[in-house]
Amino acid sequence: MARPPVTTTQRLARRAGGMAAAARMVPEETPVALSYAGTTHAVMMASPADLEDFALGFSLTEGIVAGPDEIEAIEVQDLGAGIDIQIRLKDQANTRFQARRRRLAGPVGCGLCGIESIEEAMRAVTPVAASKLALTAKDVALAVRLLSRQQKLHEETGAVHAAGFYVPGKGIVATREDVGRHNALDKLVGAMARMNRPMAEGFILSTARCSYEIVEKSVRAGATTLATISVPTSMAAARARDAGLSLFALARPDEVLRVTP
Repeated sequence: MARPPVTTTQRLARRAGGMAAAARMVPEETPVALSYAGTTHAVMMASPADLEDFALGFSLTEGIVAGPDEIEAIEVQDLGAGIDIQIRLKDQANTRFQARRRRLAGPVGCGLCGIESIEEAMRAVTPVAASKLALTAKDVALAVRLLSRQQKLHEETGAVHAAGFYVPGKGIVATREDVGRHNALDKLVGAMARMNRPMAEGFILSTARCSYEIVEKSVRAGATTLATISVPTSMAAARARDAGLSLFALARPDEVLRVTP
């Protein structure tokens, strides 16, 4: 399945010489259903690219599977009005999923859809492994500069998020983009899992707002360090501390704030 992640629309641009019609590249936003055992579990508005990575990453960061080996197959189906990703789990993982299945449907900014109680939303986070990275603010600033060079969709449209993985001495080893900030991170996590690269060898860099869900998805992916371009919310910072996640914020080429050790 190949559906372009960008499309063209017409615009009126105001210039010094007056109004002028011109074409403008905009990101495609498509309903993408993630279905397990033939039943839709989530519907997200997403960029129609890197969908196998999306399916795997979503499955990992939502705790549906513990690893790629628990997925039997991923099939992407273009239904015209949207895309359905059929994910078949192996027996033990499928049994576990059926026991906890919940139905949710959410737009790109939603992080708590399908949660039925405050207790479930605030469940304890699993501590991450101790980070062995000896990072400096210069490492994070360099990662920001390198990631900007790999944001092809953003360069075309100016309207998508990115998540990249930086390894000291190697640079950005993987980048994924999406109209949804959670989706970009899920796609990156899926890409890293498919590449069989350990999350402890570097850190995630996200252009997203540093909210609680970005922190929790990073923790579930096995990351030990996260850097974002924005300041964290109070809950994001608290959850990072609870998990032992090293968190850098306000990541800029000339400014970096360390939030947690």
